[in-house]
Amino acid sequence: MKQFKTILKFELNGYLKNKVFVGITIFLVMAIAIAMFIPNILSFFRSDDKTTDSAELPVMLIYAEDSELASLVKQHFDEAFSDYNVMAAEGTVEDVKEQIVSGNAECGFVLDSASSYTYYVNNLSMYDSNTAIADTVLQEVYRMSAMIQNGISPELAGEIMTVQIESNTISLGKDQRQNFFYTYIMIFALYMVILLYGQMVATNVATEKSSRAMEVLITSAKPASMMFGKVIASCIAGLVQLIAIFGSALVFYNINKSAWGDNEIIASIFDIPVHLFVYMLVFFVLGFFIYAFLYGAIGSTATKLEDINTSVMPITFLFIIAFFVVIFSMSSGNTDNMLMKVCSYIPFTSPMAMFTRICMSTVAWYEIAISIAVLVGSTIGIGFISAKIYRIGVLLYGTTPKISSVMKAVWKA
Repeated sequence: MKQFKTILKFELNGYLKNKVFVGITIFLVMAIAIAMFIPNILSFFRSDDKTTDSAELPVMLIYAEDSELASLVKQHFDEAFSDYNVMAAEGTVEDVKEQIVSGNAECGFVLDSASSYTYYVNNLSMYDSNTAIADTVLQEVYRMSAMIQNGISPELAGEIMTVQIESNTISLGKDQRQNFFYTYIMIFALYMVILLYGQMVATNVATEKSSRAMEVLITSAKPASMMFGKVIASCIAGLVQLIAIFGSALVFYNINKSAWGDNEIIASIFDIPVHLFVYMLVFFVLGFFIYAFLYGAIGSTATKLEDINTSVMPITFLFIIAFFVVIFSMSSGNTDNMLMKVCSYIPFTSPMAMFTRICMSTVAWYEIAISIAVLVGSTIGIGFISAKIYRIGVLLYGTTPKISSVMKAVWKA
């Protein structure tokens, strides 16, 4: 235990004092701070917008020979085009064109009837959506005019056209729309941390081996203590970094919560229930341990530091496949498909698959218990097997040993 504590402390200090680790953490915290303060920053630069009147908005002209039609359309366009100063044009169609070309107006609608118009604009932007909005508004105008012409009073026609449909949606299980964003962010964070720190574990082991320092270390400490010390230290470092990033995001969001208003996406990200956060920690730690043990074991068999990327590629591909299975299932809206159910009980995929199912569907408690039990047992088993591979691999030099020969040596050990 003393050896384990010494190795854990040494490795953890190495992470926390690493300039790259500290620099990336500070950079991400600052980036999140800027992102969370964006509404206040924008409102500061737009502080004079409150004094803006309709005269400062771009002008949209409405022209029709039928003055009643022009007035009715203008009334509806005032509501639909709030970013324009909608004005009824006088004169002729040529006068409307002249005002647009001269820059006095940005665009204009010349109405032949409630169902037919010509849209004039000087330079048509590829993002111009005015005609699409106008089509929808004019459909309402046409229907209202038809009702009035058939003897329905304008007041009753207005009530018919503006009727509000009341509805309630009650989810008896999980609301995927509400849970999607924070589930995606957590899965992506797990993906990045495991790949990053797993690679760091493998690189550290290979570096010690290539410098011959391992020959001294392996004679003074048990392989299991070294392996578990390195992996747990990297896990703690990863958790510290995640807590710093997500914790700062939560603090800065609460500071600027009123500025974000009713932004449902941002609110849903920070509205994670406590029990889901606990599940995230459980699956994160166990999933991290499994892959970190594998990365450490494979790193010990590499004969040169340059061989690390090639050696760990099968493990990396396995994890990437698991990630894409989860992402595609989330995107399809069906996180309870057969593939996801199978992946929920495979140790290499369950940290992401089962956690996603818990967040976005209804999973029985015994399914969660079985998945966690399998994951715990697999983590312990892979940890001790990795420690044996580590003990044998660090003393192997020359050509990269084959997996079969390493496993034979582990079996005999």
